[in-house]
Amino acid sequence: MKTVVSTDRIAAVELLRNGNVVALPTETVYGLASKALDPAAVSKIFEAKDRPRFNPLIVHLPNRDSLGRIVDVPAGDRQLIHNLADSFWPGPFTMVLPKRGIVPDIVTAGLDTVAVRLSAHPVFAAIVGELDEPLAAPSANRFGRISPTTAHHVLHELDARIPLIIDGGPTEHGIESTVVAVRNSKIAILRRGPITREQLLAFAEVSSVVGTPIISSPGQLPSHYAPKTPLCLVDSADALLPENGQRVGLLAWNRAQHPQAFAAVRILSDRADLREGAANLFCYLRELDALGLDLIIAERVPSPGLGAAIMDRLERASHQ
Repeated sequence: MKTVVSTDRIAAVELLRNGNVVALPTETVYGLASKALDPAAVSKIFEAKDRPRFNPLIVHLPNRDSLGRIVDVPAGDRQLIHNLADSFWPGPFTMVLPKRGIVPDIVTAGLDTVAVRLSAHPVFAAIVGELDEPLAAPSANRFGRISPTTAHHVLHELDARIPLIIDGGPTEHGIESTVVAVRNSKIAILRRGPITREQLLAFAEVSSVVGTPIISSPGQLPSHYAPKTPLCLVDSADALLPENGQRVGLLAWNRAQHPQAFAAVRILSDRADLREGAANLFCYLRELDALGLDLIIAERVPSPGLGAAIMDRLERASHQ
């Protein structure tokens, strides 16, 4: 199969309508999409990604009104769910809610809940809107690897495995959506992302189940987002300089005192801006991973706000 990189939205809609998979840009990372209610089409996502079937997918809605078709909204949580949707949809925010029978088990890994969101990316929104059907769309990369933030990253990962990649330029946020479960008028964070705990506290009590051994949403496996090169997390790169003959790359938060000691250096943000750091994270990890290094050292970032989401990715990337 020859993989085509294009901006042809009509071709994307036709491929999706006919049960194929297409890589599409979202505001978070590039996703590998298929019709969510077609089990045969969804199975092609798992095949292209080498993704295990126990890992559930996110369903991207064509519009807000379609939520009730996919989700059995609990009466007691209805107001909280609508308040969250009013504030964060469309956007990088996913809710895990009780599913309706129309959602195939392959999408939810047999769970009685489904993860749903509404993308803000104009290209994705136009395609799913034209199709007028929900799309399942996990990140467009091999399972467990670094998520793609450009069309080129997708081509590197899935060339000859999928027919089409729609190029929408670099993604805005650079990390996957925040995933929460809403139940009993409370919010539980299942995966950290661009919508922070601090923002969610304005709506309800917030807890975190990040790190649970039970997989109830994407992005909960202990090893994920991983480069092929071993990655080590440190507080400061200056405390762990490379040994003689060792080729080490540095993913830095602060400017290193001895940058010449490293084979390559990438600084997440010259301005110490967490949003810029998140947008650069996966791209810089890919660049360092492509250099054939012995080791990548990554500095921890400040943990408040979006820093918690960046640290979540780095911790999982270092769990090899």
